[in-house]
Amino acid sequence: MRLEGKVAVITGGASGIGQATVLKFVREGAKVVIADMNLAQAEEVVAQVDALGFEGSTTAVRTDVSVYADVEAAVARAVEVYGRLDVIFNNAGIAGGKPLLDHDPAVDYAPMIRVDQDGVYYGILAAGRQFRDQGTGGVIISTSSIYGEQAAELSFTYSAAKAAVISFTRSAAYELAEFGIRAVAITPGRVGTPIINQFSEDLKSTFASEQLRNKMTAPEEIANVVAFLASDESNVINGTVVHVDDGYSVFKQRLDLPTF
Repeated sequence: MRLEGKVAVITGGASGIGQATVLKFVREGAKVVIADMNLAQAEEVVAQVDALGFEGSTTAVRTDVSVYADVEAAVARAVEVYGRLDVIFNNAGIAGGKPLLDHDPAVDYAPMIRVDQDGVYYGILAAGRQFRDQGTGGVIISTSSIYGEQAAELSFTYSAAKAAVISFTRSAAYELAEFGIRAVAITPGRVGTPIINQFSEDLKSTFASEQLRNKMTAPEEIANVVAFLASDESNVINGTVVHVDDGYSVFKQRLDLPTF
């Protein structure tokens, strides 16, 4: 088990990629603090983990990642319950979109920046301080997006926040290396999470066609990569962006080629 003995905080751990990563981490031997706004749902994940035979491997804490004190508290909970912290997965996020000129800044800009951008900054800061104080190093993994590297429809604020995650990651890796801390960002493409699964079948089919396998990525497939990045097997992956987009970023669309 590649994460045996490691302790992690996973934000947004009650659903989607976060939930899948919680399950992957405990199967790999880790202890996990599930930090999520929805405490009841986070506690359901704890019960799910217990039912799988990993009782005591997880604990839930209500966390609003847009509030630094909440993120600090999640880190402190890991130390209180499990004695240390080795990994933080800054995964909590919200989505949504509207044409730029129709924006109400209080609705279409500020909330997403607070969660998708500030929440990652807070996770890097709180975990980084804990890693430094422990003197043991650690790993910071943050969820960016394919939209963090390109323009896309209805995503002005979302893309900006996800681009900031990439910049945060590079700067954190640079500044924190002296403490034995690694920082990595991942850029998922079209993943079958509750955010996307609410859309029509036609739209989901279009999303799937944007990836090379012509299907949506499963949250568990992202979790597999995150577990690897959290492990000592990936010690040379630092300050970089790991694309987990099934080729979304390498092509625009498939064409019906003419016969030559």
